[in-house]
Amino acid sequence: MKIALFSDIHANLPALEACLQSMAIQNPDAVYCLGDLVGYNIWPNEVIHEIRQRAIPTIMGNYDQGIGLNSNDCGCAYKTDLEKEMGAVSISYTNAIVGEEERNYLRTLPAHIRIDFQCGGQPLSLLLVHGSPRKINEYLFEDREEKSLLNIMEKAEADIMCFGHTHKPYHRIIASEVNAQPYHRHAINIGSVGKPKDGNPQGCYVLLTIDENVSPFSGESLKVEFIRFDYDIERAVKAIEESILPDAYADMLRRGY
Repeated sequence: MKIALFSDIHANLPALEACLQSMAIQNPDAVYCLGDLVGYNIWPNEVIHEIRQRAIPTIMGNYDQGIGLNSNDCGCAYKTDLEKEMGAVSISYTNAIVGEEERNYLRTLPAHIRIDFQCGGQPLSLLLVHGSPRKINEYLFEDREEKSLLNIMEKAEADIMCFGHTHKPYHRIIASEVNAQPYHRHAINIGSVGKPKDGNPQGCYVLLTIDENVSPFSGESLKVEFIRFDYDIERAVKAIEESILPDAYADMLRRGY
């Protein structure tokens, strides 16, 4: 089974359109969205429409939660006063233009999706969250201490945990022991479709291949592919520059930060 996972579109319609085209070529058996459909660009309603039209199972991101509740807090960990000022413009603008039907949709998205498999007679649990199982806006960066990441996954009973929120893709295999046997869990940040922050302005999504050979007792059995794709960045940039959104968001798209 091939599973496509994408996240953090952030109202970037050109990026979403290119992502969907790329995924169609991959021909996955299932597609899931890990949230943050809105914020930072001008197309929140159009992005929500595309997701709903395709009936893509989607979980709630922290920005979706803020807009769904008509709040002025997106749950974003802005570090500087300038970031806070820009963020205030973004969430105010998004709240002003999002439709009520779209807001209702965001408000009712689930917090997580769990898919349980029986691969070769072995149970395998895939957990999809936005930030972490503990908190919708918790950042799980690649340099997270292994003991902490293992603790989070064990408590969530996740063999494979996929998440977004940081906009920086990575795959880590976390080794431990279960019944005196080596046991491997996979922590996978699937990156961002519409607002990459890893220095690469291309959009990103993940393709998982799960077959009868996948087992937590074999660390290398899961196939994880990070798919990068081009999109019309200048269309997204121009939309920002012609709106009241800060021009800095346009520069971020061009440079992928």
